[in-house]
Amino acid sequence: MLEETGTKISISTVKRVLYLHNLKGPQQGRSHCSKTAIKKARLRFATAHGDKDCTFWKNVLWSDETKTELFGHNDHCYVWRKKGEACKPKNTIPTVKHGGGSIMLWGCFATGGTGALHKIDGIMRRENYVDTVPCESIRPP
Repeated sequence: MLEETGTKISISTVKRVLYLHNLKGPQQGRSHCSKTAIKKARLRFATAHGDKDCTFWKNVLWSDETKTELFGHNDHCYVWRKKGEACKPKNTIPTVKHGGGSIMLWGCFATGGTGALHKIDGIMRRENYVDTVPCESIRPP
């Protein structure tokens, strides 16, 4: 709201004011892979494959997997609260005992269309990719 009025304020100032009003939040977790490393890997891939023609890309199968939580999500949620108010209903999030479960899904697409969506049991390892979906299952869009 302050930015809409043209007022600039730093993140450290906001944190300091929240702390002075006895509002505290947990520290955010750290990522195992830096954005810089991801950008460098993508640049290496683009440089190595940028000169390929359309016939090359017609033979590429793109794939990804995702874990889907059946109830809610497995992210962290931060709540700014005063000391002693952690268990008040307005500062809590309802949960399902033992997380409620999740499923791992894997899918793919290529120039010819999309592949079937597969439920993965256990951990998806590189050797599973070859066995998961035959090329014949790619459907045109």
